[in-house]
Amino acid sequence: MRALPHVRYRLPVAASGAPHPWALDLSIKCQRAEAVAASVVQLLAEGFKPDLVIGHPGWGELLAIKDVLPAVPVLHHLEFVYQLHGADAGFDPEFASQDWHAAARLRLRRAPQLLAFHDLDHAWAPTHWQASTAPEQFRSRVSVIHEGIDTARIRPLASAHVELRRAGLCFRLGDEVVSFVARHLEPYRGFHVFMRMLPRLQALRPGCHVVIVGGDGVSYGAPPAGGGSWRQALLKELSGQLDLSRVHFVGRVPHSVLHNLFQVSACHVYLTYPFVLSWSLLEAMSCGAVVVGSATPPVQEVIEHGINGLLVDFFDPVGIAEAVADVLTAPSGYAHLGQAARESVQQRYDLTSVCLPQQLRLVEGLAAG
Repeated sequence: MRALPHVRYRLPVAASGAPHPWALDLSIKCQRAEAVAASVVQLLAEGFKPDLVIGHPGWGELLAIKDVLPAVPVLHHLEFVYQLHGADAGFDPEFASQDWHAAARLRLRRAPQLLAFHDLDHAWAPTHWQASTAPEQFRSRVSVIHEGIDTARIRPLASAHVELRRAGLCFRLGDEVVSFVARHLEPYRGFHVFMRMLPRLQALRPGCHVVIVGGDGVSYGAPPAGGGSWRQALLKELSGQLDLSRVHFVGRVPHSVLHNLFQVSACHVYLTYPFVLSWSLLEAMSCGAVVVGSATPPVQEVIEHGINGLLVDFFDPVGIAEAVADVLTAPSGYAHLGQAARESVQQRYDLTSVCLPQQLRLVEGLAAG
């Protein structure tokens, strides 16, 4: 009989009391769960009797809620469930990690999200694609209701203008303005692809101005390997290839200014990994902007190519530049896309007439048992 090999392993020496690095995320979420549960216990002692709990399962606050409120229904805001394959992880080959440690870390980050489903009474997700990230056996308990866009306030405005004081410029409807917006300028929102398409766009439309809204931090993903911001990294990569007098980085701006930009923009570019859909896309559409968007699942749920916008390959900077240039060259030929974009947001995502009534019906129904 052949002996089976017996391999022993040694546990790594950890700092006293320190959790494993993979468990740091769970540790923080457990702290939040404990704090929320303790606060609820205090409220109960003061006579508070809740009919319904509404929370976000992604941050840990709901992990212990059923232990202090076992009979109270809980409504989860299902924003996004981390996916091991088929979504943001591994989507962009430029940044895809072959390190199994990264895959294991992502797998463990899913633990609080997946655990929350086992205490799920009901959930709501803003889009069908986001709802599809839930495990299949729980999807029957997920309603798709967007948070809602105030289309009465966020609308086309012929008199809108955007002033860039440092550059001494003022843009109005009809000017050749291309807009790009993200909370932070990073690959998850296609900033690297957008920047790489600019040399071609400027060659095709040398008179256009590009206004880029967003901070230099990182909301998702990681900072550049060489340090600094993605804006700095891409400007370094494209040094000498751009007319920077026509590329305007304005940082983060007030919401009203953002709407003014959408109202004057001749073309708005929205790119994203398969990830949470940005409100900025729907707000740009509500303002009647002609949108060139990435043909990725979250965007494809909202934009139908040639009907209420244009879809392009996320990884094709030349194709994106040419699509934008086409819009700038013949704006009257694409104006109907902006009109249809607004109509689609009004019909599907309007806060007052569509989303809020659905939200209230869901909440009242759950609270009533």
